[in-house]
Amino acid sequence: MAVFTFVSRDALARWLARYDVGDLVEHEGIASGIENSNWFVTTTAGRYVLTLFERMTAQELPFHLGLLHHLAAHGIPCPDPVADRDGIVLETLMGKPAALCSRLDGQPEMQPGAAHCAQLGETIARMHLAAADYSGRTPNPRGLSWWQAVAPQLAAHLAPEQAALLGDEIEHQRAFAASGGLASLPASAVHADLFRDNVFFDSRTHSPRLAGIIDFWFAGVDAWLFDLAVAANDWCTDGNEGFDPARLAALLDAYRRVRPLQPAERDAWQTMLRAAALRFWVSRLYDLHCPRPAEIVVPKDPARFERILRLRRAEAPALH
Repeated sequence: MAVFTFVSRDALARWLARYDVGDLVEHEGIASGIENSNWFVTTTAGRYVLTLFERMTAQELPFHLGLLHHLAAHGIPCPDPVADRDGIVLETLMGKPAALCSRLDGQPEMQPGAAHCAQLGETIARMHLAAADYSGRTPNPRGLSWWQAVAPQLAAHLAPEQAALLGDEIEHQRAFAASGGLASLPASAVHADLFRDNVFFDSRTHSPRLAGIIDFWFAGVDAWLFDLAVAANDWCTDGNEGFDPARLAALLDAYRRVRPLQPAERDAWQTMLRAAALRFWVSRLYDLHCPRPAEIVVPKDPARFERILRLRRAEAPALH
């Protein structure tokens, strides 16, 4: 999240008049993230999050907004899009596609323990099962096709050994997909960006309670195992980016209690961990070297995911 497009109080108040959400009290730009313009919005009726979509088109967004509503209706703690008086959830503000969603309580836990990872694993599994009958079929927007498309743009910014690593890993993932291995894995719409800052916990409880998952704007149809690998690479690593055994076991055991993994998923675990590391190495390289001007922006360091990718290529814990 970030602020690329400024929204004045008057413009927002006029826009909100089409909704049954009361009068505008205040709004505040959200600085974290790098894709869309986001604002906390407080009205006399409640608290919301406003998103102006900077890259995604009005044709792409029904998939994501529909997924959010589908998951919320199935009891998954995620933002639920707010419809205006005409039943429309996707509007236009400042010339950009825009949506208003419910705001979740809680805060991210940036130093998670095993109990947090267990809560996450259970919720991811429930989210996957809930998404199984969602009819949207948009592919993962930051999947193999995107890696292949942007790799040539990144080559000039990489050292020779980095360029070689990038090319070799993309070829490995291409070969896995071409072999039918990827298609053999259970799949549906997935979050695809399950980082610590996208998951909220209720700080009022003595034991961790997952309060919500946000930022579904990179969602797309992909393997459920890829979604789990993204979470494992971020939530379960130690200071050297190796796996913390207790947190990894907590994440995976809780997931498998809700949805047991298939043999093909166990065989593909290392490849999916590598794919998850590659996805964020490439995207952070792209955002670093091909930036857009923004009023508020917080770039993220790609070096972490280069290290993770090298480690996952060398070895990965087996799934049993």
